[in-house]
Amino acid sequence: MNGDPKVYKTLQELDISFEYVEHPPAPTIEIAMQYWKDHDAQHCKNLFFRNHKGNRHYLVILNCLKNMAIHDIEKMLKQGKLTFASEARMQKYLGLNPGSVSPFGLIYDTENHVHVFIDEDLKQCTKISFHPNLNTASLIISFKDFLKYLDYTGNGYEFIKCSV
Repeated sequence: MNGDPKVYKTLQELDISFEYVEHPPAPTIEIAMQYWKDHDAQHCKNLFFRNHKGNRHYLVILNCLKNMAIHDIEKMLKQGKLTFASEARMQKYLGLNPGSVSPFGLIYDTENHVHVFIDEDLKQCTKISFHPNLNTASLIISFKDFLKYLDYTGNGYEFIKCSV
């Protein structure tokens, strides 16, 4: 299986089942959507930000069909001015490279530095999907198991109402 072996090991330890979908590299939602069209899951867009001081980091998880400008996200999160986190920060806090942002990277945030914001609409989904820390595959898991995984990581998270 393509992806991060630590992700598969963690899911196994948590008794979280998943469906594995291998595909060519999909660094953007637009590319990835062509490989997801036949799967029964809500696919997610994952955005990694830092605040203007660089001392807080946020993972924002949205329905992949929602397009939100960074200014709209700033207003919604109420965390001040945001910028996309650099590749170095992505590697430091999530163990990830650009184009592979995933909440599965939280297994590398051992100090729970990253706060997670989740689109409230995703609560209505039975299944959701993410890259397994590499963009050449997707994992489909139940939303209930996703929350179990987040609780395991220890990272703070909250639900947000997305206007778009």
